Amino acid sequence: MSTLTDEILTSLPLRPAETNQRPVFDVPAGACDGHMHVFGPEETYPRVPRPHYTLPDGTLAQYRRLMPVLGLERFVIVQPSFYGTDNACLLDALAAAGDAARGVVMVEPDIADAELDRFHRLGVRAVRLDLFKRAALPLDQIQAYITAMAGRVARLGWHLQFYAPGRVVRDLLGFLRTLEADFVIDHMGYMLEEDGLTQADFARLLDLMRHGRCWLKLSGPYRIAKARGYAVVEPLAKAILKAAPDRALWGSDWPHIPDSGRDTGELLNLLAVWAPDPAVRRLVLVETPQRLFGFG
Repeated sequence: MSTLTDEILTSLPLRPAETNQRPVFDVPAGACDGHMHVFGPEETYPRVPRPHYTLPDGTLAQYRRLMPVLGLERFVIVQPSFYGTDNACLLDALAAAGDAARGVVMVEPDIADAELDRFHRLGVRAVRLDLFKRAALPLDQIQAYITAMAGRVARLGWHLQFYAPGRVVRDLLGFLRTLEADFVIDHMGYMLEEDGLTQADFARLLDLMRHGRCWLKLSGPYRIAKARGYAVVEPLAKAILKAAPDRALWGSDWPHIPDSGRDTGELLNLLAVWAPDPAVRRLVLVETPQRLFGFG
């Protein structure tokens, strides 16, 4: 979604694992899904008061059934907006998954250091900043928030993860060049033409990726393509991989809210087109997430 509305989206039933496409390329050992979500029973994990979608299917057990179908061995659980800064579902999933998983939490700025330490022991390695939620704030306030959060997690060696509209990413590019923290931007920067973003804006983002502390996530292509088909995303993905192949990672965005019937295998197979070189796919699926998230 490029803008936030009061509309509640109805999540569709999850596609059974065995009905997903199988990989059309040799998935390298240690392959990682760098962006997925986990949901649990609402009586155990209460939602935020006004979520933007209904509770979807998306348990750890369901995801584990998908992993061997796609040849995935590792995964990164990202806190969804559905739970806000209550990370209980994510933390329980990390405890159950063990060393195969890492976590990206959402937290309040005044969270105690002891709580961050507890998260780190459980496998958390980044904090997610929801800049959709803060998109209407003055730019200096957004920058101050980013700087403060970077300071909170620096001692742990965590990076920042930005969930942000493309126009906010564009407006932050100059500031991000000076940010003394590693950061990952979701969904290829979310630079949608319909939101007024241009090729020149995307070129500036690629330059930041080459020369800053920026990584881009090859995730959510359907968020960019919408009804136009994945072919419109191909030039963006290829440009990212040409600019800095060691600064890109792949994420499924499973369970693909609200369209949980989406084929995750089809999304993985886009890498065969975007990155025909097996060495580049290994960077994207194994080496980069291993470096960012500290997999053993």
